[in-house]
Amino acid sequence: MNRIKIFSISYFVINICLLAVSASRANHVDNLILNTDSLPTVLPKNHADFIESRLRNEAVLQFGTHQLPDNLEDWDKYRTRLKNNIIQKTGLMENHKLSVDMKETGSVQMQGYKIKNISFQTRPGVYATANLYVPEGKGPFPAVIVMHGHWPGGRLYESFQAIGQSLALNGYVCLNIDAWGAGERTRTHGKDEYHGANLGASLLNIGESLTGVQISDNMRGVDLLSSLPYVDPTNIGATGASGGGNQTMWLAALDDRIKAALPVVSVGTFESCVMRSNCICELLTDGLTFTEQAGVLALVAPRAIKMSNIIVDNPTFLSLEMFRSFNNSRPIFEMLGVEDNISKLVLDKPHGYWPENREVMLGWFDLHLKGIGTGAPKKEIPFETLPNKQLLVYPIIGKRDPGVQTTADYCERRGKELRISFLSQKSFVTAEKQKELRSILRINERSELKKAHQYTSQGGWDRLALETSDDKLIPILHMAPTNPSLGYIIISHPAGKKAIPQEMLNDLKKKGQGIVIVDLSGTGEASSTKENTSNKSMVLHTQSRSELWLGKTILGEWVKELNVVSDFLKSRYKAQKVSIDGSKEAGLAALFLGASGGHVDNIIMRDAPLSYLFDNGGSIDYFSMGVHLPGFLNWGDVSLAAALSGKNIRIINPVSMSGVKISGSSLKVYQAEFAKLRTISGQQGETIFN
Repeated sequence: MNRIKIFSISYFVINICLLAVSASRANHVDNLILNTDSLPTVLPKNHADFIESRLRNEAVLQFGTHQLPDNLEDWDKYRTRLKNNIIQKTGLMENHKLSVDMKETGSVQMQGYKIKNISFQTRPGVYATANLYVPEGKGPFPAVIVMHGHWPGGRLYESFQAIGQSLALNGYVCLNIDAWGAGERTRTHGKDEYHGANLGASLLNIGESLTGVQISDNMRGVDLLSSLPYVDPTNIGATGASGGGNQTMWLAALDDRIKAALPVVSVGTFESCVMRSNCICELLTDGLTFTEQAGVLALVAPRAIKMSNIIVDNPTFLSLEMFRSFNNSRPIFEMLGVEDNISKLVLDKPHGYWPENREVMLGWFDLHLKGIGTGAPKKEIPFETLPNKQLLVYPIIGKRDPGVQTTADYCERRGKELRISFLSQKSFVTAEKQKELRSILRINERSELKKAHQYTSQGGWDRLALETSDDKLIPILHMAPTNPSLGYIIISHPAGKKAIPQEMLNDLKKKGQGIVIVDLSGTGEASSTKENTSNKSMVLHTQSRSELWLGKTILGEWVKELNVVSDFLKSRYKAQKVSIDGSKEAGLAALFLGASGGHVDNIIMRDAPLSYLFDNGGSIDYFSMGVHLPGFLNWGDVSLAAALSGKNIRIINPVSMSGVKISGSSLKVYQAEFAKLRTISGQQGETIFN
């Protein structure tokens, strides 16, 4: 027995020794193999969330810069300028002359009112689904448009049905509309889906926004109500909860036909939207660069608005945040002599639109749309909601009118139109297009190296953190070239350094090329713990929206960071050549750095899109939320950026925006497009596809 134990121990020790000798020999004979699993970290463990801290601080500062005028003359100018800015930034389209073309597919007769299942035209060839609640009698009746939030079933969710029934029983016509991309307007008829995240953000690439298309839809809802002979067009109100409350605020601010509004669990501050949980449908691109939510609320004056929040809620809509906006907008109402037309209420309820909210609604609308009562809550008439199926505009799955276009349909159609226009251009001025690209990327100022913090080397890597003039720490790993003439290659992956293939690093080291691995903001070590814990399934959902609120884009920030790293290599290490190898969105950032005049010699893009054209062939979440650029397809496309760069570009495994591999005849079409634009631009270099 003892012999067996001794033999076992000896065998174990021998094996350990053999492994150690093998490892030593491998390192001695060929010290070229790098293991990405053991790549050292740069930043200290347990550090604070740099991204959340930086962006929250910027939002706090921006809040402090926005003050509303204190006299009517300046307010009139400010009001006009603010409305124009909002229209531009949301991509809002107004077309009040377009026929509403209301189509009724069914109805339900209730005691004292009828519910009609309808669709109507919101923009040429695009229809929204809705229910119209009509009281018995000749009218004309006051009317209210109701906008739901992020609840299953859209307008058919019980809380929003209840609003329509309660209003109809009290003598109001009610239009309950499905938000763009929700309810009966989802990609798959009869299946609920979230209309925000990458799907809703895709509208940005065609120069529009989920916020803007919703405002446009709701304005068309007011057009519909105003066209009905039994509606009094001078007495129209608006209400909704959560995302629908947000829509209520925007509609009331931008459409003077809304006489009174009641947004529920939705008003906070724009500052509180940054690095907090909210939807792309609540985003005002660049919003914090020119206003705060108080300014939008003030646009409602002299008309009436009452905000109803709850004690404990999502930090974006905390009652304390609502109080800040209320207090800063109220002086405008006072200046106009209508201080009673802005009001607030806080209930001890969960997030939602409750019977107590409906009673507040009835009292508020009776006062402002009927001219009766004091505005105090009014007791409801009892009712029962109906099964959803009775209120469907298209109850048979698969039999939906094609005019009910989904976000995917619309983005693809509009994107194709923009690409046809762009590709028909015979010439362009390179400097102008580069300037426009920098504007789209929101590169308003150059990021400079403030200080390079160097730490102890590990595993053959120099570990550094580059502190920048815009308060970032960029973690990098550096390995000097053994053949300086080959220069350096900067490698970045949206999933962080751990996602970089080991074989790639081994090959580069064998060639003698210098290697720098960088985690761009929001990736790897430079990611936000707030982002990682709150949005595991929606990559860069929170950070991308926050950057846009503050007048920036993820890709624009990455371009600036790559430029800092490139400049650092040329300054400290006298790099003769700097190339960038970026995967997915990081490849786009490298391309945009070259296209906007940044310091890069050659570019490798892996698994990157050849066009920003929307497609449904793969996954809507193949790329992160950071990929989207407001107005990019209005400017041009990836092929134009490649032409402007004047660099040699290699695109490995090119894909579509949904991650579908592009090859064969489709790839040949893109190859011709890239070559044509390179010729038109007159720039050097070529694009090679693998």
